[in-house]
Amino acid sequence: MKNFDGTIGSIVADDFRTAAVFSKYKIDFCCKGDRTIEQACERKSINIDELKNKLNEIVTDSKNENIDYQSWPLDLLADYIEKTFHRYIREKIPPLSQFLNKVQKVHGERHPELFEIFDLFSKSSNDLLNHLQKEEMILFPFIRNMVHAQITQIPLENAHFGSVENPIRMMMDDHSVEGERFKRISELSKGYTPPPEACNTYKVSFAMLDDFEQKLHKHIHLENNILFPKAIIMEKSMHLS
Repeated sequence: MKNFDGTIGSIVADDFRTAAVFSKYKIDFCCKGDRTIEQACERKSINIDELKNKLNEIVTDSKNENIDYQSWPLDLLADYIEKTFHRYIREKIPPLSQFLNKVQKVHGERHPELFEIFDLFSKSSNDLLNHLQKEEMILFPFIRNMVHAQITQIPLENAHFGSVENPIRMMMDDHSVEGERFKRISELSKGYTPPPEACNTYKVSFAMLDDFEQKLHKHIHLENNILFPKAIIMEKSMHLS
């Protein structure tokens, strides 16, 4: 039996399968991954032994393979995030926005929470697209350059933004904003549960929103808990900060 010491973020970073358990108990492992299990359970009045038992069931299940993102080179991890999660966000925003807009117009009178859900997702969409561009144009290229410099032993000049911690801090602030937005969307939608009379578009919209939040959480986790801390350590090892 593992004790699962350390922060929630580090536990998920070691074994991403544990993310499913934290999600089930509504424990944020990405934006608020700096808490311990004890702190999270106390805040939400969760039985800590029950939670740890569920975590142990996951990590000891040999059928449920775990990807060891911790061992990946930083440039590979940045590529994976960009090609998997950035691409997903850009692909899903247009149809999801269209569906949510339609649903609020048709069902908003009986379910006024749909207006706020659409407004929150619209703001999130705009901010996320800007966020992705900043990562792809500024932060990720610098991380790739650091990896290249470390391999080739070619000196790397300091970036215009100073330490890599500066853009990372900005990205993490963005992550926190999105985490709170989707927490509110989840509350308004009762955990993405459509009402009994919901039409197919209503049901599809909530299912897509649920999947979008799950993908966003994994995206943020890989950056906040693995890519960003390792990039900071790499920069310090190269005496660039």
